[in-house]
Amino acid sequence: MQNRNGIVLLTIIITVLSIFYLSFTLVSRKVQNDADEYAMDESGAINNGKKQAFLDSIWNEPVYPVFDFTYKEVKESELNLGLDLKGGMHVTLEVSPAEILVALSGNNNDPNFRQALKMAKEQQTQSRANYTTLFFNALEELSPNASLASFFANTATKGRIDFDTEDDEVKKVIESEVEDAIDRTFNIIRTRIDKFGVSQPEIQRVQGTGRIQIELPGVDNPQRVRKLLQGVAKLEFLEVWRPQEYSQYLMAINDYVVKKQKAEKADGVESEEGEELFAEEENQESEVDPLFADDNSASSDTTAQADSTQQALEDLQSQYSELLTLNVLGQTGGLGYMISDTAKINKIIYDPEIKSLIPPNMYFMWNVKPRNDANGNPLDFISLNVLKKERGGKAPLTGEVVEDAQNGFDQFGRPDISMKMNVEGAKKWKKLTGNNIGNQIAIVLDNYVYSAPTVQGEIPNGSSSITGDFSVEEAKDLANVLKAGKLPASPRIVEEAVVGPSLGKEAQIQGIQSVIFGLILVVIFMIAYYAKGGMVANVALFINIFFIFGILAQLNAALTLPGIAGIVLTIGMSIDANVLIFERIREELKVDPSNLLNAIKLGYERAFWTIFDSNVTTMLTAIFLYSFGAGPIKGFAITLMIGIACSFFSAVYITRVIVTYLTRKGNESKISFVTPLSSKMLSGLNFEFIGKRKVAYTISAILIVLGVGAMATNGLNFGVDFQGGRSYIVEFKKDIIPSDLQVDLQGHLENSSVQVKTFGGDQKMKITTNYLVEDESSAADSTVMNALIAGISEFSGDQYESNSDLIAEGKFTIPSTAKVGATIADDIKDSAFTSVIFALIAIFMYIWVRFRNWKFGIGAIVALFHDAMIVLSMFAFAYLFGIGFEIDQVFIAALLTVIGYSINDTVVVFDRVREFLGLRPHHDLHETMNDSINSTLNRTLITSVTTLLVVLILFLFGGEVLRGFSFALLVGILVGTYSSIFVATPIVYDAMKIEEKQTKKEGSVKAAKA
Repeated sequence: MQNRNGIVLLTIIITVLSIFYLSFTLVSRKVQNDADEYAMDESGAINNGKKQAFLDSIWNEPVYPVFDFTYKEVKESELNLGLDLKGGMHVTLEVSPAEILVALSGNNNDPNFRQALKMAKEQQTQSRANYTTLFFNALEELSPNASLASFFANTATKGRIDFDTEDDEVKKVIESEVEDAIDRTFNIIRTRIDKFGVSQPEIQRVQGTGRIQIELPGVDNPQRVRKLLQGVAKLEFLEVWRPQEYSQYLMAINDYVVKKQKAEKADGVESEEGEELFAEEENQESEVDPLFADDNSASSDTTAQADSTQQALEDLQSQYSELLTLNVLGQTGGLGYMISDTAKINKIIYDPEIKSLIPPNMYFMWNVKPRNDANGNPLDFISLNVLKKERGGKAPLTGEVVEDAQNGFDQFGRPDISMKMNVEGAKKWKKLTGNNIGNQIAIVLDNYVYSAPTVQGEIPNGSSSITGDFSVEEAKDLANVLKAGKLPASPRIVEEAVVGPSLGKEAQIQGIQSVIFGLILVVIFMIAYYAKGGMVANVALFINIFFIFGILAQLNAALTLPGIAGIVLTIGMSIDANVLIFERIREELKVDPSNLLNAIKLGYERAFWTIFDSNVTTMLTAIFLYSFGAGPIKGFAITLMIGIACSFFSAVYITRVIVTYLTRKGNESKISFVTPLSSKMLSGLNFEFIGKRKVAYTISAILIVLGVGAMATNGLNFGVDFQGGRSYIVEFKKDIIPSDLQVDLQGHLENSSVQVKTFGGDQKMKITTNYLVEDESSAADSTVMNALIAGISEFSGDQYESNSDLIAEGKFTIPSTAKVGATIADDIKDSAFTSVIFALIAIFMYIWVRFRNWKFGIGAIVALFHDAMIVLSMFAFAYLFGIGFEIDQVFIAALLTVIGYSINDTVVVFDRVREFLGLRPHHDLHETMNDSINSTLNRTLITSVTTLLVVLILFLFGGEVLRGFSFALLVGILVGTYSSIFVATPIVYDAMKIEEKQTKKEGSVKAAKA
């Protein structure tokens, strides 16, 4: 073997690099174990706060022996675990171009402009065009005689658009501005996440859309993440009304409320108007929840209403007087209310009639969280601030002037945020503070007051400190948000998945079991079938797996549960290459048993291009999976691509080096590729496949027709990926009957579909619903979750426990949630369809080019389409009989994998057909085709058996998440093997016979004419 030294050197280099990069994971695990020991009490329980403090203390300390890498550097280089193995959060944010257009128009209120925004949003659900194009089309339709410049010429676009600018130029400017705004949003979000403290986050922009995808492994506070990502950081500095200035207006409000309530009580009518008005007005005043609002704060109307006392609002003034004495020094003095009464107060201050009783520059805003007592414990009341704004509701100073923000501690040891303003901001701040000496200035973020200190003197240099009732974590997050900047538009979460750490740990165990059991079965089979040759293949297999993990670590890629499935599948593919080689060697040994070296040489040479072609076609499917997939699917595609490359290298080259070493004694070497089992099994096969092709066509047609009928009558079980909605994994401590729970939940989630099915056992359920699917707001998320919890509690009699680790008898928990908006669900379906079509086209083109005959391409495509339809039919049959395997992104990954596997099988048969046609060009085509299939049948069946073994293990032990995936692979491997024999090659045969007849007919016509 001429290039043996080069292969050995490359193998050593990859091995050393793999060991080096995987060592970071080992060091990280050791540090984690040390932290657990440090934080463990006598009972064995781990104090998470103490553990985190230990890890924080060594964050920048060397922990890696010899190289002195810090713990931070070690964490950045360790092998990542995906959300499904570690727990965490996946979020897709969408930036609204409509908000950006409104800002660029100077908040234009022209009716046609506003209507065009709505029309574009409606049309976007059914069009592939971008939002701005749809908007311009709608605006031109509504205002055909108006120039676009008339809507966008203002101070925001000064210097780029004036009233004489042509429409085409306006479009270019606006489209560029929208794109830039989305890019800025992406950069701001990335900055926030980078400073958030999450280990190994993944942030990427989905090109061609206003979407940003974020993976945050290990996150255990989803609510904090949502607020951090969606917070627009609308920072304002506002003057505060003094009590003596607003007391007369409070009396007027009080008189109005008392009269209104007396009139309603006299009529015996309970008014719902206030609550509705509050919901509408609050959304206008504050687009998102406060960034760090306490769960019991004024932002939670559901809690406030549930705890609300029935104290009459006539006591408003006396309540105010009592709470005035409880104010904390330096904080807003004045109005404070019981948390349970905040809903009632909101109804009052957002009542339209109240606006006529107060000055137009008077605004009411709550503190971001309740006050604490001297010991730091939250009290039961919260402050309501009375603030001033300038004409048009503008603040005298906003957050755009803030250049830097850092969290630290004030002179009393309390967490604070230091701000530095730019030159313009410093001038305005000097004027604002100079005019309010002795008065308060409120620091407001997203319409919630974080602090309202009293101005002691004029601040001339723009350097200030925000103090308030912050925790260290809150101060850090607030500083990060302010430092990152203000978002051009408020992003909304259109897709979300939360995986609890307990669910991730369970998935890890199941994934590891799948790999180990699959390996054991394959190792045993290969030794039993190929003797010492099987041992060589097993060595290459272990090297292959080691390389996969090492390269994943080098690329800093995440290992996901579908990624583990990719490794399991790679095991089967790696064995397939060795089976091809060993079967070729055995064929050569049958011709000349005494010439072992020549048989090995010819075996590797003749199998090479077959292995190459089959790996390329599978690689094509992996590339399209990566291109169009997201989240775990990308993880699967990356692992599959790495696995294909590693399995090709190890199976073709490393085994060749090992075999060359074992045969260094020449033809007398003691190496065998035959065992008593393999010498008797599958030998001398000669079936009539081509002659039975019409029977096979009929069977396939019947299955597909029945499958299509099942899809038409009963449908398919589409997951939230494809239809939108929300899904929840619910865990109990007792057995639950899914059908009974489903019926009960239907009453709580009205006018929606609800599906409940077991998820790996009778104590764990997966609940999917399209309730409020069109509403992607955080408020809707809370509404659905609350309705679900209420329904489950009523049905089971158990109480909800938010901490999965504390679940016990009489309680249930929700360790995992997922949300997919209706719009993004449509896009996922489109991308799934596109990936399948592109994969089929690419495979057709490759087969056509490699085999230099379009008929081979047609045979391959018909077989692949046949396989896809059979798999879909099996899913339809399963759903018909109550087994609800979901059609989702993971299913598309499985379908493309089936396509890759099937074409792998087909290429092997096609390669033998091409070889036989070249060796005997004038031989009977029927016999040549039949001989080609029979001569590769041994390899085809062995590969199918070994791959089926590992996929069966995946199906049995891979966990509920991959149950549908592995079922699709089981069906796909069987049908792919069948189609390679009974569909693909017979189609090529029929196409060649048709061409042959046509050629003879044309020849006869020419002869007759002659």
